Amino acid sequence: MTFELKSIHPDPSQAHKMPYAPAVHIVGACDLMFISGATASPLYHDHPHRDEEHVHPHSIEEQTRNAMEAIKSILDHVGASWTDVVKVTKYLTDIRDGDGMHKTMRSYFGDWRPASTMVCINQLSSPGARVELDMIVALPKKG
Repeated sequence: MTFELKSIHPDPSQAHKMPYAPAVHIVGACDLMFISGATASPLYHDHPHRDEEHVHPHSIEEQTRNAMEAIKSILDHVGASWTDVVKVTKYLTDIRDGDGMHKTMRSYFGDWRPASTMVCINQLSSPGARVELDMIVALPKKG
């Protein structure tokens, strides 16, 4: 069984202005995988948190890269790619970081634009964390 992911743009001539698709249509059969929120912290860390495991770079680009690399390890583990991601939720502690975050994410997603929501929140799970990303991934059904 196969499926196809289609970006939905009611006005395709305006799509170049957006870092995301207004919607993604999954056509055919697939499995969904939900990726938990990733920050600049290591993917695996102690709970309750130990501060020494959560020393974050200040740069939003570096924090975004760390989160994307954690997510990439999950995608790689299941044989998925960035073009299988259908939805991203982005949590920022400063909405002005959006441009730097999107620039870094583009280096992973290339031309693919999944559906997206960006939310500004007061704080994240560890001091100094400025971005958290969670994703929904469409995977081919396994035989």
